Amino acid sequence: MLFPRQRLHIGSPPFRLLAVLTLTLLAAMATAAAAQVASPAAPPERSVIWEVLLQDFSEADYAEAVESILSEYETTTGRRLRPGERGKVGLKIYSDSGPGLSTPPALVKGVIAALERRGFRDADIFLVGLNQLRLRLTGFLPSLSSGRSTFREHPVFVLESGRFYESDWFYDSPLPTRFDPTVLEQRNVVEATEPDAEADRKSFLATPLFLDADFWINLPAYTDHPVLGINGALVNATLWNASNTQRFFRNPANAPAAVAEMAAIPELRERWAITIASLERYQFIGGPAFNSLYTVSEARLWASIDPVAMDAQMLQRINTHRNRAGFQSLPDDRRLLEFSQQLGVGNYDPRAVVWRQLRAP
Repeated sequence: MLFPRQRLHIGSPPFRLLAVLTLTLLAAMATAAAAQVASPAAPPERSVIWEVLLQDFSEADYAEAVESILSEYETTTGRRLRPGERGKVGLKIYSDSGPGLSTPPALVKGVIAALERRGFRDADIFLVGLNQLRLRLTGFLPSLSSGRSTFREHPVFVLESGRFYESDWFYDSPLPTRFDPTVLEQRNVVEATEPDAEADRKSFLATPLFLDADFWINLPAYTDHPVLGINGALVNATLWNASNTQRFFRNPANAPAAVAEMAAIPELRERWAITIASLERYQFIGGPAFNSLYTVSEARLWASIDPVAMDAQMLQRINTHRNRAGFQSLPDDRRLLEFSQQLGVGNYDPRAVVWRQLRAP
């Protein structure tokens, strides 16, 4: 087996998760084995990455670029990003590197403006983040000193509050929190959710994105990561979208498998519309803690249905800047990307990427 022994809870709704993941993994392994015998050089399936060149990182600049991307998405997929049965849309933002390196608020405003033009009301566009303090410091929650917030019209769900996990939806792993004594806050969240003897083995999934929304949009920021290599689209949608996940970072073999398996959950994927990432600022060494000495800024906005392809392209960019600064590349071992590809989440092979340059309307 490629992964350590891991499973999802076999309860009433999540039983489908385990069954589909298991069958998908077995099918991927069988396909990979057959490909090694029959056609090792088979061309990869194509993945499109849309790119818009930005001007000044202003709200107006982002709004035009986002509109171009979402219009192209709707034309390409035939899926209209409009209110459906649930009437809500979720935005998974990133703020966990703190001020200086987060999802740009101007980008979030641009996405919100595009969604409002498609019929969503302010109160029906919610933001999902992990840590309350960092959400405040990056401007997504009201400042304690002024009480002001750029996003006061929109619900902001703080996952570490423990209020957005449900006991029926969790990822189960044989790696308990007690192996990592530094992660006490997240363990308390889990135990408050389900105070049984095995609670520290479970990572509860944040349900608003796939139970409350018609669809959701992933808005990561990019850094390097000492265990995962790349902290971006896949990690923002999984480990930063669940409880009790720091335990996976104890062993480099565990976190990639957890990310890949969480990203392959059908209920999460079917409502994951698109990933949009700004290159306004990303970090190539020392991450995920912010260090301004090792950041790069490019006036580009990327978007794709394939988060694996985006992460693979950003990993190449990060390594380029590491080399220019005299640092070694991140390890060639791409377990995170390989595992995700084998589970059908996307494709990390650079031969698979098709770039589409878009212009703001």
